Amino acid sequence: MSNVTGRPTLRNPELVDEMLHWIAEGQTLREFCRQPGKPAWRTVYDWLEADSTLSARFARARDMGFDAIGEETLQIADTPVAGEITTVEGDKITKRTEDMLGHRKLQVETRLKLLAKWSPKKYGDKLALGGDADSPIQVITKVERVLVRAKPHDTDG
Repeated sequence: MSNVTGRPTLRNPELVDEMLHWIAEGQTLREFCRQPGKPAWRTVYDWLEADSTLSARFARARDMGFDAIGEETLQIADTPVAGEITTVEGDKITKRTEDMLGHRKLQVETRLKLLAKWSPKKYGDKLALGGDADSPIQVITKVERVLVRAKPHDTDG
């Protein structure tokens, strides 16, 4: 009988490939690590810090995962989801089925806001500090040369 506690920390190529595929699908690292037999998320970050090749592969998988999340927002927006609305007025209970538009909107907005934070260059709002083609910003520097003549000294005094 073994007294070993905690999660396994032995890294193997199959586990790494499974993790990278998971991340590339737009799933979270913590969700992956919550599964039985998977390492703790802190352990994965230790691996990434110690191995630059793994870190680069993970960054690429994460970038692919961001794209997957972005594509998922289109699916959520384009797919109506029916839900039941229950209204209680005194003793009268009314039920009706309608699209859960508010819930879908929240899902899309949450994903887009996270993408903008996680990858601002790709998914963030563009802030242009410049003019447009018809009215470009111009920087005008004007230097004037002013000659001042010296007043003659008053010698009467």
